[in-house]
Amino acid sequence: MRTLSHEAEAVSSRGGGISAGIKTPRPKSNWLKHEMAVPKPWAVNVGRFALFIIMLLLWEIGARSGLINSFFWSQPVEIARTWWIGVQTGAVWQDTLYTFRSTVIGFVLGTLGGTLLGLSFWWSKYYARISEPFIIMFEAMPKLALAPIIVLVFGIGIGSKIAMGFAITVVITTLTTYNGVRSVDKDLVRMVYSLGASRMQVFRKVIVPTAIPAMISALRINIGLALTGAIVGEYIGSERGLGRMIFYAGQTYEISLIWANIFNLSILSMLLYVLIGKLESLLLKGFMHQK
Repeated sequence: MRTLSHEAEAVSSRGGGISAGIKTPRPKSNWLKHEMAVPKPWAVNVGRFALFIIMLLLWEIGARSGLINSFFWSQPVEIARTWWIGVQTGAVWQDTLYTFRSTVIGFVLGTLGGTLLGLSFWWSKYYARISEPFIIMFEAMPKLALAPIIVLVFGIGIGSKIAMGFAITVVITTLTTYNGVRSVDKDLVRMVYSLGASRMQVFRKVIVPTAIPAMISALRINIGLALTGAIVGEYIGSERGLGRMIFYAGQTYEISLIWANIFNLSILSMLLYVLIGKLESLLLKGFMHQK
């Protein structure tokens, strides 16, 4: 027994020495930090600005060296000069404000109209099934085909641009809201009815709250579609607006003016996207708070 115990102690001591010599693998802390790290906002903004400047420099160098056809693509210096002239004359502000106003009004009317129409389908399955094919057909129809008729009916003023924005956004909102309505838990509806709730109470307390997230999710899509509708309306016929200026510059081969207005349109679309993102966050917070 003593011999066995001495041998066991010797083996354990040798094993301890061997195990002590082997390095245990360390956790991949560096890899984990890399995966969990979130870029700083200022670093992201600096990177975006640097990328934008690099693209402009390459564009300018390519145009000056002849690698890029400056007749079709112009060059950043000339585009900036044309844009600054528009700022000084006030044309940039007038056209941008005109497009902004028609986009926002078309967005609001289309979103509200589509929301009400989608919610109304809950009241009658017969009415919903009759209407659904026509709504899908209208959604599949290219709105550019309707633009001349809309301009003829509403004129070349802001009304036709609002109508185009409405026509594009109302169907998307209707289908999105209707999908939210159909996702309501039927067992929950039966339970609320069994507790003595009226049809209006079920609609207000169950249907609308369930469909709200679906309606909110359509906002960012709608603002882009409303802007597209306003630009298409301005292309067909308009007194002013960014779309009209782009169309006019294309007709007269003023490439720098085209790019200057595309730049204005890009800034406007980014501004609208950020504003709708803030609105979406506020609505979601308010909805979650009510729940």
